Amino acid sequence: QVQLVESGGGLVRAGGSLRLSCAASGRSFSSYAMGWFRQAPGKEREFVARISWRGDSTYYADSVKGRFTISRSNAKNTVYLHMNSLKPEDPAVYYCCGDLNLITVVAGSSDYWGQGTQVTVSS
Repeated sequence: QVQLVESGGGLVRAGGSLRLSCAASGRSFSSYAMGWFRQAPGKEREFVARISWRGDSTYYADSVKGRFTISRSNAKNTVYLHMNSLKPEDPAVYYCCGDLNLITVVAGSSDYWGQGTQVTVSS
């Protein structure tokens, strides 16, 4: 069992930056591929980014490519989402997730999910 707790959300002005963190506890965090999803009001949850268990492979949604960076510290059992150049279309609840299977992470079918952290962007 893996427990995930996100933090770092908040209010930021358009063009600004935020760093989200997802702290994991439980079984072997370093064995899990990790990802970030987001869900805005009235919209479907959408994939944002994922990272392999070793951190040597990352993949992003087109909407965030070049602006967001996913990273992880297996020593700290934490995955991060660095968000730069935030836009009015980025506000959402951001969720981290983890699974042993990288493809499952991207598909949104991870075994483990956090409770989410709210990101708000003001114009």
